[in-house]
Amino acid sequence: MINNLNLITLGINWQKYFHMVDWDRLAMTILEKVVLLILFTILFLVFKRIGKGVINHFFKRYRMKYQNTVAEKRIKTFHTLTINILNYCLWFFWIYSILSTIGVPVGTLVASAGIFSLAIGLGAQGFVTDIVSGFFILLEKEIEVGEYVQIGTIKGTVTAVGIRTTQVVGDDGTLNFIPNRTITTIANMSRNNMTAMIQVGIFPQTPVEKVTEIIRKVNDKEVPNYPDIVGKPKILGTISLPNGKLVIQVNITTKNGSQYEVSHNFLAFYLAEINRAGIELPSSPTLVSGQAHS
Repeated sequence: MINNLNLITLGINWQKYFHMVDWDRLAMTILEKVVLLILFTILFLVFKRIGKGVINHFFKRYRMKYQNTVAEKRIKTFHTLTINILNYCLWFFWIYSILSTIGVPVGTLVASAGIFSLAIGLGAQGFVTDIVSGFFILLEKEIEVGEYVQIGTIKGTVTAVGIRTTQVVGDDGTLNFIPNRTITTIANMSRNNMTAMIQVGIFPQTPVEKVTEIIRKVNDKEVPNYPDIVGKPKILGTISLPNGKLVIQVNITTKNGSQYEVSHNFLAFYLAEINRAGIELPSSPTLVSGQAHS
């Protein structure tokens, strides 16, 4: 009997609470917030599309004006940076609008906690460091979009410099996202002339004078066919490598970007002529590319 009375009382209480809720008003409130969320999302997408279009049009004009000049790389760098900043700003305002719409007092939280305390609380110290590091990288013109660089163990072409990360496409096509705060040393191989260092391995009994003369004749014949070669090749002579091997090293200074082609082609020229002369060489001659002083 008592249990039945409890169930009846519970049912009456639920009916009471159910009728206390203004379901029409609740439905209208939910519908209003859903509409606002959809509206803010549509505005976010529209502003993103329009913003990118305006930025691309603006930078396209300047890139055409300064095409094939040093300034073109700088323009490409600021182009990617501006797109990056636009995306961060739009995402910030979209998230702020969504949170405000669903009733999260973002302004009150920021005002009460302080913007810096909030940033630290969210673990944004690294983000701030990324921005500061990226700012100095751009200010000091350490790298530009399109340049070939080595950052740490990553070597490749810079495709974007953002306020948080730098993007580098490796030689194998891998797209690397490097946080700016981790960039401590940059080897930029796109600013100065480069040196193609060709090392032709030899035996101790190899006639060095004859090989050197062959190399000199090849240089005299082939260098005029390569306009990107700067100055005359330097035959450094016999060098002992750390692994004990003997090589004849030739340094050829080239314009930036041509060092690999020159290295491979001239090594092939040397080997062909040396083999034609009947001189035996060990396997695995080496190629090294280094940066020359301008």
